[in-house]
Amino acid sequence: MKNIILKAALAVLAGLLTCSCAKEYLDTLPEDATSPGTIFETTTNAKLAINGLSRLMTKQYMSNQGYNGEGTIMSHYGNWPGNDLQRVNNTGNDYIINHEAHDQVSYYVDIFAWFYYYKLINNANQIIHNIDNAEGSESERQFIRAQARVFRAYSYFMLSQIYCYRWDDRNSAVNEGVGYGLPLRLDDSTGPLEKTSLEDIYKFIYEDLDAAIADFKASGLKRASDEFYLPDIDVACAVYARAALTRQDWGKAAEMARQARQGHALMSANDYMESGFSVPNNEWIWGVYDASDQTLYYYSYFAYLASNGSSGNCRNYPSAISQELYEQIPETDVRRGLWIEPTDAERKECNSAGISTKTLSKRAFAEHGDKLFSTSKIAMYMQIKFQNQDQPGVGSFNFFRAAEMYLTEAEALCMQGGHDNEVQKLLNEVNKNLDPAYSCDKTGANLLNEVKLYRRLDLWGEGQNWFDFKRWNQPIVRKSISDGGSWHMTFAKTIAPEDNYKWTFFIPQKELDYNNLVRN
Repeated sequence: MKNIILKAALAVLAGLLTCSCAKEYLDTLPEDATSPGTIFETTTNAKLAINGLSRLMTKQYMSNQGYNGEGTIMSHYGNWPGNDLQRVNNTGNDYIINHEAHDQVSYYVDIFAWFYYYKLINNANQIIHNIDNAEGSESERQFIRAQARVFRAYSYFMLSQIYCYRWDDRNSAVNEGVGYGLPLRLDDSTGPLEKTSLEDIYKFIYEDLDAAIADFKASGLKRASDEFYLPDIDVACAVYARAALTRQDWGKAAEMARQARQGHALMSANDYMESGFSVPNNEWIWGVYDASDQTLYYYSYFAYLASNGSSGNCRNYPSAISQELYEQIPETDVRRGLWIEPTDAERKECNSAGISTKTLSKRAFAEHGDKLFSTSKIAMYMQIKFQNQDQPGVGSFNFFRAAEMYLTEAEALCMQGGHDNEVQKLLNEVNKNLDPAYSCDKTGANLLNEVKLYRRLDLWGEGQNWFDFKRWNQPIVRKSISDGGSWHMTFAKTIAPEDNYKWTFFIPQKELDYNNLVRN
C-alpha cells in the first residue's frame, strides 16, 4: 500500500521539482506531467504531494552512489566528518572526513545539501501556496499546510547548520561574508535572491513551526500509527527543539523537546540491540520509510552502513566507534555490545587500519555471524548497531527519536543553570532500559559533560555528531592506532572549531552562476 501511494506521489510531483541553483540544474516540467492545478484540485491529491516530499528524502540523486536524500545528510555531513564514527579504511573519502571540501564549490558534497534542501523547500512552497484552493475539508487543508511548513522549516534549519556560521559566530559572519545567511525563498520563484541573515532565518523557522503547530491543533487530525515518515505535531516540536538548541534558546529547546517526546516510549534493551534502527518502533518521531519493493540498491543509506550489508561499501569499509568514546561506556551498559571490542592480543594482530584477518575476525563471525555479511572485513570496534532488512541496503531509519528529546531537554536545562536535579532525572530515565546500574549524581560542568557524553553514545551513527561538535564549538580529536587510539593515520587529526571556515560550507558554484545576488 505504501509503495502504491509513494509511486503515485512521485507522479503528481513530477512538475513541482525545482531548486534554486543553475538553470541546467533545474528540473523542468515534462510535457506529460500532471499540472500543479490538477495536483491541488483536491486535498486527496495534495496528500499525495506530501507523501512525495517524504519520498524525496529517500531517492537517488546525482550520479554518485550514496547520494540518496536524508541518509546522505546523516552520513556525509553528520557522521563521517565527526569525532566518533570512523569509516575505518575509507581513505578515498578523506576530503569529506577531514573537512577538506568546505570551499570546494563544485564538489558533490558541497553541492548536494544545497540542491536537496532547496528542492524540498520549493516543493513545500508549492503546497503551502496552493492548498487553500483545494477541494476538501478545512481540517485537511490545515493538516496538509502544517506538514508542508514542517518540511520547509526543517530544510532551512539544516541548510543553516551546513552553510552558515554557528550561532556564536554570526556577527563575524556578517563582516566576512562567508556563512552570513541563506536566500529565503517563500514562493515558487527561481530568480536571483539576496541572502537573509542567520537571525532572520531562525525567526522564520520559528514562525513556520509556530504556524504548523497551530494548524495541527486546529485540524484535530493525526497521522496514522504507521506513518512515521510523515510530519505531525510531534515532528514539528522535535524540529523546533533541535533548532532552538542550536540557536541557544534554552527555554524553548527544553519546552519543545518535552512536548515532542510525549507518547513516544523509549526502546526496550532488546529493541535497541536487535532491530531498533532499521525497523520502525514507537520511539521514532520522524524517519524514512524503505522496503524491498522500492529499494535504492547501492544508493541506499544502509548500503553504506549496515554491518550485514552485501554492498562493497559495507563489506570493505566497515564503520566503527572511536576507541576513546567506547572506553567511556560503563561495563553494565548493554550498548557496549553494539561494537566489537578487541582484546590486547587481537589488537596487535590488526593492520594499520584496524582490520583483522585473524583472531578478532574469527571471533566476530563466531559471536555475531547473524549480524555480519559472510565476506565482510572485520575491524576493531566495528559496529553492529545498524543492520539492513534485505540486501543490498534495505531498511527504514529514523532521524528524530524520543531519546534525543530527553538529551536535548537535559542539555538546555544545564545551560540555563539551576536544574541539576531535573537533568539527573532525565539522564536516569533515558538510560534505565540500557544500563540498570546507571545513576547520575553529577552537578554543574560535570553534569553538562555527562549529557554530552550520553548524547554522543546514544545517538552514535544517527547523523548528529558533526552537527553537535560544531554547535558545541568543540574540537574534533582523533588519535591514531600507533598513538594508542583507533583511527587510521589518514584521519588521525585535531580539527579546531576555527578551522575550515569555522566548519562552514560555501554556497555552490552553480548557485553563484545563476544567482548573482549571493556571494561567498
